[in-house]
Amino acid sequence: MRKVLVILFLTACTHVLHAAGYPYLVFTNTAGTTTVMRVHSLTITVSGTELQVTNADTSASFLLTELSTMQFSTNGDTATALSNVLNADKPVELYTLTGMRLGRFDNLIQAARTLSTGTYLVTDGTNTQKIVVK
Repeated sequence: MRKVLVILFLTACTHVLHAAGYPYLVFTNTAGTTTVMRVHSLTITVSGTELQVTNADTSASFLLTELSTMQFSTNGDTATALSNVLNADKPVELYTLTGMRLGRFDNLIQAARTLSTGTYLVTDGTNTQKIVVK
């Protein structure tokens, strides 16, 4: 655990030196869900096994064991949490960028489990979100 905290601290320090001009910080968990936070008035703390992030607008917390990436972004609109666009409990359909239907799933979690590296379109019939799986 101490090693993870040291790595996160060093990563944060390195990014502070290179963060000028990046208005957003993007967090991605191991399931591929992305959360975007504005960096203005941003504070990041570690409490036990959680990373807690707060800015002037909102707050979020992430389990360290489920946090995949944390990176700065110039365009927060390109990375949006799927749960902010699609209802997590509603059935979804998954497509490739060429329009090939990959299947219908009971919810986002079930759909996320089937994804390999690539770019996909997910729709709940009302909203559509483009996602990138790394």
